[in-house]
Amino acid sequence: MAKITFIQHNGTSQTVDANPGMSVMEAAVKNAVAGIDADCGGACACATCHVYVEPDWVEKAGKRSDMEADMLDFAYEVRENSRLSCQIKVTEGLDGLTVKVPEKQF
Repeated sequence: MAKITFIQHNGTSQTVDANPGMSVMEAAVKNAVAGIDADCGGACACATCHVYVEPDWVEKAGKRSDMEADMLDFAYEVRENSRLSCQIKVTEGLDGLTVKVPEKQF
């Protein structure tokens, strides 16, 4: 089990438990994290699960795939540490992961 903290644009946070093998997006949806819309259900076909991975976690969260990078073109205020949470697989090594939720999703 890994704990993942979602920080909203206004500074409030929510820490959830996530099972290895699920995506960060699935953990967010399962725990009703505000701001993670997940319109495509995790198919990497939208950008409504966009998050900013905190700097200490960028490397551990892995690199964007080309398809993910293409979908991020549709996200709000993309940054170097932007990821689609549906594309980050939970592992024991991500216990303590912290991500920020953008002000809005497109």
